[in-house]
Amino acid sequence: MDIPSHNPVFCGIVPPHILDRLARADDPAISGPARRTLQADAAQRTGRRLTTVVGAATRAVASPADGPRRTVYDAHNGTALPGTRARGEGEEAVKDSTVNRAYAGLGATFELLTAYGRSSIDGAGLPLDASVHFDEKYGNAFWNGEQMVFGDGDGEILVDFTVAVDVIAHELAHGLTQYTANLSYFGQPGALNESVSDVMGSLVKQRTLGQSAEEADWLIGAGLLTPRVSGVALRSMKAPGTAYDDDVLGKDPQPATMDDYVRTGRDNGGVHINSGIPNHAFYLLATRLGGRAWERAGQIWFDVLTGGDLQVDADFASFARLTVSAARARYGEGQEYETVLKAWSQVGVDTSD
Repeated sequence: MDIPSHNPVFCGIVPPHILDRLARADDPAISGPARRTLQADAAQRTGRRLTTVVGAATRAVASPADGPRRTVYDAHNGTALPGTRARGEGEEAVKDSTVNRAYAGLGATFELLTAYGRSSIDGAGLPLDASVHFDEKYGNAFWNGEQMVFGDGDGEILVDFTVAVDVIAHELAHGLTQYTANLSYFGQPGALNESVSDVMGSLVKQRTLGQSAEEADWLIGAGLLTPRVSGVALRSMKAPGTAYDDDVLGKDPQPATMDDYVRTGRDNGGVHINSGIPNHAFYLLATRLGGRAWERAGQIWFDVLTGGDLQVDADFASFARLTVSAARARYGEGQEYETVLKAWSQVGVDTSD
């Protein structure tokens, strides 16, 4: 089988509107790191040559049973990647808890993919690499088309980005999207790209904690905000727009339905903002089906992402129609099918042909 080439994009967990707000803070302990983070992100987007990543045509195809191949590096608060090798696959835990958390998070994500019958993010056993301690007081985590990168946070607003396993899974899921549907990173396709990563992040978190859909908090990045912040996470899939409301951080701008869809030229057309709409649709589906969200609800989303019919420029409506078709194909026109229809209807996305 021919394996297509895929264009990588820089995808950070912290939206630009948050970093822009922090960069304007009166406190230099907040504004300084935020400005440096924005500069580092800009350098990642434009400073390095993002060549086309060719699917692993020359790699031996691995089966899911082969297990992950993880390597975690320490950037030592510099920007040269990947840094110094800190822990490899099968090696004992090290003294650095950040390294160990990154290692565990990569493994947890790999295990969910294995549960779906996929070997790593490319389907062919791609090694999973991550670098921790990137830059000084760097307030983000990102997938750069080749590997994961985690900052330590500024300690004022944001903490070490490896503390939230859903953040690790979110960024790695951008790699999954890169090797499957390769959704473009602007407007509704970009918001879907972000939403798929939020969904995968939440599923990995729930699976790691052994939670049902009803038990889960449906928060993205819970634990990343310091106690001084009036907020609980970066985003909420259960109640988009409620994750934070803070004098320094601002108010969570995510909409839950198409009635409040945000039209903006910033953030690649609002990819981190309007992702709240498909996020909420997935939350509604998962909680109404009940049980383990990564089983039926997650399987439907995974089938769409990897099925080959999702186009790079897909909008919400075309993605929604594919989820309806995927639910019907896997489960028939029963509870799953009807619940998918109702979820998209509630957020205002039309699923009719």
